Amino acid sequence: MFTVAVARPRFNAQDECTFDGKLGIFPFTYQEAAKRNSKNRDKGTMVTKVVESVRKEETRDMLINQIVPAIMQKWPPSEGPKTIFIQQDNARTHITQSDAIWQQAHQQGDFTFILVQQPPNSPDLNILDLGFFKSIQSLMHKKMPKDVDDMLDAVNQAYYELEARTLGNVWLSYQYVMNEILKAKGSNNYDLPHVNKKRLFAQGRLM
Repeated sequence: MFTVAVARPRFNAQDECTFDGKLGIFPFTYQEAAKRNSKNRDKGTMVTKVVESVRKEETRDMLINQIVPAIMQKWPPSEGPKTIFIQQDNARTHITQSDAIWQQAHQQGDFTFILVQQPPNSPDLNILDLGFFKSIQSLMHKKMPKDVDDMLDAVNQAYYELEARTLGNVWLSYQYVMNEILKAKGSNNYDLPHVNKKRLFAQGRLM
């Protein structure tokens, strides 16, 4: 139902957030007029519907017309060369870097966008699955959404209420996971690392 785009937050030497890493949250929805009267709405009222079957056409359109412009608008100007790697999972509806239409759009101004796929059978190498979704779900469930519009509002609120430090900690977990995979010589035979980030942060030792 949603495509979520996040990057690693940035903090300066005074631990002030200079970039919160939130590039956008994009729903696969559309508006349709209600076909009949009900206790909740009159006939003809515009109702938000969920796209039931997302195809490559929809994911390509969202990448080119929503996600890429959002990244270009929000990317920190202080960053160096603007080569942006966009990691996707391995859903069949996702396009690859070689897609002909994407090839016409992946270079814009001084930005170059490269699509990469999540390594197969490696859920810990998906930043969203690793911890981000759990963080926004705990915030979203407090809203108790009743319909699609409420759900959209709740997810968006949870997304933007999430603290940059929390998102930053998920990215640190991602780095620790990659270290464990290297120690395991590329296999999945490792334990998720548990690091007391709050204690390290209080001691000024957090990466």
